[in-house]
Amino acid sequence: MTTPKFQPLYRQIKALITDRLIAGEWVPGAPIPSEMDLAASLGVSQGTVRKAIDELASENIVVRRQGKGTFVATYSEERAKLRFLRLTASDGSAEALENRLLSCERGKATAQIARMLDVARGSSIIDISRVLSFAGTPVILDRIVLPAAPFAGVSAELINEYSGSMYRMYETRMGISMVRAEEHLTAVGADGPVATALGVAEGTPLLSNERVAYTYGDKPMEWRLGLCLTTAHHYVNLLD
Repeated sequence: MTTPKFQPLYRQIKALITDRLIAGEWVPGAPIPSEMDLAASLGVSQGTVRKAIDELASENIVVRRQGKGTFVATYSEERAKLRFLRLTASDGSAEALENRLLSCERGKATAQIARMLDVARGSSIIDISRVLSFAGTPVILDRIVLPAAPFAGVSAELINEYSGSMYRMYETRMGISMVRAEEHLTAVGADGPVATALGVAEGTPLLSNERVAYTYGDKPMEWRLGLCLTTAHHYVNLLD
């Protein structure tokens, strides 16, 4: 017999708030009710709501603004646009990021993709390839795979319209917010097609960054593989 897992009250309140976000009650960029109003409507103390909001804020699901309230996080905010892109110039200089779309095609989920995105094997997917350049130099070959049903409107034209800002496009056109990502980093050598796309010799060392991004409710919505040239760049991660 399985014993139900106990959850502290503030975690239960956090789950209720998350359910309301999933339902679209508050859209990205919109304010959520005050802690006092949420406490009254949910029948708990303001301190319990504050702990739930604290955790949502630490996960970048909501953003507190001094003197204004708490808002649903959005990719329209400058700080969030490159939230999952951790590659930076080794000399610390700020560089303009450019995106060049190589392809945007429909396909079928392989066993690996189906497992990563929690979809049925053979289900429809959208497979996107692009090159990301810093200061005009190709640095990342990016492959993105999306489940086709929730991203039905994605096309090459739409990607170009958003200048490669994929998460902003997901949010504004599909109503899908990415709130966390899980990454796996390995070292690989550039094969022929990758070497050609990045303008390097075959066998050049690359950093392989495999990432799954999740929306509310911890639902996987994007699989991504970035093959990164680290000759003049390095990966940065801030640990609390």
